[in-house]
Amino acid sequence: MKFFKCQHCGQPLLFEDTKCEQCGHVLGYLPDLGTLSAAEPDGSNWIVLADGEVRYRFCLNWESRGCNWMIRADEGETFCRACRHNRTVPDLSDPEQFLDWQKIEMAKRRLFYSLIKFDLPTPPLASGDPEPLVFDFLASPAPGNGPKVMTGHESGVITVAIEEANDSRREKLRAAMGEPYRTLVGHFRHEIGHYYWDKLVRDGDELARCREIFGDDTEDYDQALKRHYQFGAPQDWRTHFISAYATTHPWEDFAETFAHYLHIVDTLETAHAFGVSVDPPENEDEALRVVTDFEPYLAHTIDQLIEAWRPLSFALNCLARSMGQRDLYPFTLCPAVIEKIGFVHDLIHRER
Repeated sequence: MKFFKCQHCGQPLLFEDTKCEQCGHVLGYLPDLGTLSAAEPDGSNWIVLADGEVRYRFCLNWESRGCNWMIRADEGETFCRACRHNRTVPDLSDPEQFLDWQKIEMAKRRLFYSLIKFDLPTPPLASGDPEPLVFDFLASPAPGNGPKVMTGHESGVITVAIEEANDSRREKLRAAMGEPYRTLVGHFRHEIGHYYWDKLVRDGDELARCREIFGDDTEDYDQALKRHYQFGAPQDWRTHFISAYATTHPWEDFAETFAHYLHIVDTLETAHAFGVSVDPPENEDEALRVVTDFEPYLAHTIDQLIEAWRPLSFALNCLARSMGQRDLYPFTLCPAVIEKIGFVHDLIHRER
């Protein structure tokens, strides 16, 4: 994530901010410019200080306090580049579901920040694409009134159970399933990995190479899932996979790997934006030194990313432990996993 500041007063801003607390300006994110901008009303439109030549409007979900993105006034759209992919949202008249929806939208916008920076295809429903990118945000029925909603992907439709936005419920699920990491943005990055397996691997003539690295995806998925939940991951899974769940099936391995690629690139961009470097004065090991002086979204090779990520993630984990928290990145990048992440890197950069 980039570093943002108010164009009017210079106050540092967060990606999700809607108002500058120092000068009071309304804030909106401009996906076409990749910046958060202070805005001033101009009739039914807005003047944005980041681009005084063009008038903008807010996404329709801005009125519901569900979005802070803007659209050029000359576009024939009412929803922004992220919200126009929504097909189903929860009951916003329910206060709890409304709060869950707000959290879900924040995570989804972080996903779209990356997709736009990588210039990956995101065809909306109205595009005519045979497999557009669609989101359903659903609440599970009361116990006994039907099956629980499961977060997942099928044929371009990403379903997110809104219960995942509840921190206590998500933490219970994380602990019950023995997962070291479970977040809303992690769900979005994983499920979009399934979508791009279809778009970039299946439809991009990359099946043969992908199968060499991730395995035979023609294996029965339902049987693989049952086996995983019955027997768990193999004991040596850490030498070949980024997570225990990645061992389930090649599709899940790819989706988990895709998610981690987005984790790494976006966190490195944040470190780059703040000029973060790691250089322990009492350690002579070059592997623990890094200066994040490059744009991660434009990295030429996976090696450049991994060489920066290893010392940075080690430092982040040490900082988290100092606060009594779990490791921020509780994963190991073995050579087999790095090869898989490299495949995702090459796939994305070939597309762009």
